[in-house]
Amino acid sequence: MSKVLVECENVSHGYQRGGSEVQVLHQLNLTICQGEFVALMGPSGSGKTTLLNLLGGLDKTNGGTIRILGVALEQLSAATLANWRAQTVGFVFQFYNLLPMLSAQANVELPLLLTPLKRKARRQRAHTALQIVGLAERAGHKPGELSGGQQQRVAIARALVADPELLVCDEPTGDLDRATADEILQLLQTLNREHGKTIIMVTHDPKAAEYANRTLHMDKGNLSHG
Repeated sequence: MSKVLVECENVSHGYQRGGSEVQVLHQLNLTICQGEFVALMGPSGSGKTTLLNLLGGLDKTNGGTIRILGVALEQLSAATLANWRAQTVGFVFQFYNLLPMLSAQANVELPLLLTPLKRKARRQRAHTALQIVGLAERAGHKPGELSGGQQQRVAIARALVADPELLVCDEPTGDLDRATADEILQLLQTLNREHGKTIIMVTHDPKAAEYANRTLHMDKGNLSHG
């Protein structure tokens, strides 16, 4: 039986707007095992990205517990959480978030600058990550010299470079045409099946969700299994 990677117990989350609190997540419970590829769907404003940010340690829950490999995230200090995040989670965003003045190689290396790795080791790791996404020959190109699909591949390589346990992807194909989106989804599927990466992907696209092996639906901060 697969080891549990993500555990959410009665997770609630909200924010202050004016004089009142707006509740985004309502006592949500969720378990995700290592090696799963989970699609998270639902209308805008349903809490998908909020949940993704909590699972990735970008934000802390207002109530309940989130454990990743047994580590309760809400109990970590800001510095410890940042270190945990750098080692455990890779992030893939809709708009790539690449630095335009840096080469693909340098963009992929960025997460490793906070590690004790020496320059040669960082370069080798980045080269390997670019090989995995099929872009090693474009290592010297800047984002502006790459297509949207190639930029997203660089972003995925950057997410992979520290060999994280978990990939969280927020609308990773939302800015791509259908054919390019399918190429990126096939890459994510390969990372899941052949490299054992656990992936949680927010998407509005039912075709994208078909690449996952489990689909969850969110509506008004509540979760249901699809």
